Amino acid sequence: MTVRKAWIVATVAISSALAFVMLLVVGVYIVAGNLVNGVGGGAKALAKGSVPAAYSALVQKWGNLCPAISPALLAAQLYQESGFNPRAQSHAAAQGIAQFIPGTWASHGIDGDGDGDRDVWDPKDAIPSAASYDCELASYVKKVGGNLTENMLAAYNAGAYAVIKYGGVPPYTETRNYVKRITTLSESFAAPVGRVDPSEQAAGAIEYAQKKLGTPYLWGGTGTAEQGGRFDCSGLTQAAYETVGIKLPRVANDQYNAGPHPARDELLPGDLVFFSDDLTNSRAIRHVGIYVGGGYMIDAPRTGAVIRFDPIDTPDYFGATRVTEDGAKALPTTV
Repeated sequence: MTVRKAWIVATVAISSALAFVMLLVVGVYIVAGNLVNGVGGGAKALAKGSVPAAYSALVQKWGNLCPAISPALLAAQLYQESGFNPRAQSHAAAQGIAQFIPGTWASHGIDGDGDGDRDVWDPKDAIPSAASYDCELASYVKKVGGNLTENMLAAYNAGAYAVIKYGGVPPYTETRNYVKRITTLSESFAAPVGRVDPSEQAAGAIEYAQKKLGTPYLWGGTGTAEQGGRFDCSGLTQAAYETVGIKLPRVANDQYNAGPHPARDELLPGDLVFFSDDLTNSRAIRHVGIYVGGGYMIDAPRTGAVIRFDPIDTPDYFGATRVTEDGAKALPTTV
């Protein structure tokens, strides 16, 4: 085949692909308009793999300790505090997976595994202690009007006295932001019940990604001029969603928590799709792409390849996230 013929074939293939993607983009808007008032909501069960397998059973068990919390809410707190790192230690001396400061641990730490000690570094003690502390705070504010879970989270941040004084979440910017962050983040740890609402912003993200088809991959690439406009997998998805006003974290395993998780048969164009060698742990995710429909995604696959269409139904398919603006904003800046 001559160079000219190869160029013509490549041009036709790319043109056909772009036309296909643009049809899907239009479809996103149609579906979003039809389903925006559909059934949404969370569930008490954890989303598959959202919590590392080593801690999943603990979070599921202790997340049902009282009505004010749920496994997904407890998971959101642990992720916010430490990124599920049992050896985490902050500059403020907060310790362990639940980031207890020594004084709070001394008064509220419990022997969760019944081995005769209370070890802040042991998730088998720290996770039950976090749930127990939440429920204790909830008991302090249970007679306050409004949402019990929100009041409990406000008490965690500002103290029970402030919640009681103001008859609900106090008018402190930090506290209100904390309550919104945790309740929103909890949606990314819950297994959804019913349909996950679509996002119109997804269409813009797809449109950006399809314009990058054929661009060579660059490990660590975020599309800067110095990098020749090249991307790695999460750099592409981050840039695509930034064009529609949603700022995602830099790495794929953190992007997974930027919204709820639709099932495979409920995927819509614009959903982020993730891949991992450990299907029990979202922290082990190593690749991400943007779903475009028909079982395909646009992704930046690896060194030596270009941004392209790839199938998603592979043995390492982990799951998907329907990115939301609130979900992205709720993510901790470091985990």
